[in-house]
This record gives sequence, structure tokens and C-alpha cells, in this order.
Amino acid sequence: MTGSGLRSGQLADAAGVNQQTLRYYERRGLLDSPQRSPGGHRLYPAETVTLLRVIKTAQRLGFTLNEVADLLDAGRHQQRGRTDTGLQARAREKLIEVEQRLTDLTDIRDTLRDAISAGCDDLVACAESTRCPLPFTEMVERNDRADTS
Repeated sequence: MTGSGLRSGQLADAAGVNQQTLRYYERRGLLDSPQRSPGGHRLYPAETVTLLRVIKTAQRLGFTLNEVADLLDAGRHQQRGRTDTGLQARAREKLIEVEQRLTDLTDIRDTLRDAISAGCDDLVACAESTRCPLPFTEMVERNDRADTS
């Protein structure tokens, strides 16, 4: 670290990201444009390490970069008294999404187990079999309903 900030490589190493990520986050508006050294090197404030860790943690929790940007913006404007756009509301929404994905993944797991138990070795042959547990018929019916709506 220099007296006036972290260079790109130092910041990337400290936050566990690569330098291209820094530039991408700058373009997306997640990071402010850094100051420049007399030699033209980007110099980031030390607190940018924390911000990057927050962004990466939010992504690991399932938030998209657009959602992270909204959360960061909501945090910056929290003093306006709006609670419907903050972390609590967004975390509740994300939890509902995650629980739905878990339900979907459980269904997929159970269907795959059934396919293994049924001895399905060929997708086409399995689809034509009455004992096939794979949801070919349900998917076709859903697609047909969607096409006629």
C-alpha cells in the first residue's frame, strides 16, 4: 500500500479478485473511478477491499450484480427512510427464491434417483416406456399449453 491508496494489483490480491474484475465493477458503477498516481496507476482507497468483499459475499448468497448494485445504492440512500428496498426486504425475496430452487432441486434429485432405479439408459427409449420416471410428458404438455396461450 502506498500513502495514497492501493494499486490495482494490491487491491485485487487483498480482496481475492482479479484486476479485470476491478475494471468491470468500475464500468458497472459498483466501484467509483479511482484516483490516479502521477504515473497513471489506479489508486483505490483502503476501504475498497471491504466493498469488494461485500460484493463477492452478496454474489455467493445468490444476488446478481444488478441486485448488489441496487442494495449498495439503497444502503447509500438509507437515510431517506425507505425500508422496502434495503437488505431485509431483498434478503427475504432472495430466501423465497432459494427455497423454491431447493424444492426444484429436490424434485430433480428424486426424479434422477427414480430414473436410475428404473434402469433408464437411453433417453428416447425411456421416454417411450410406461415406467419412465422422467417428466417428458409433463414438459410437452406444459409447452403445448404455453404455445396456445
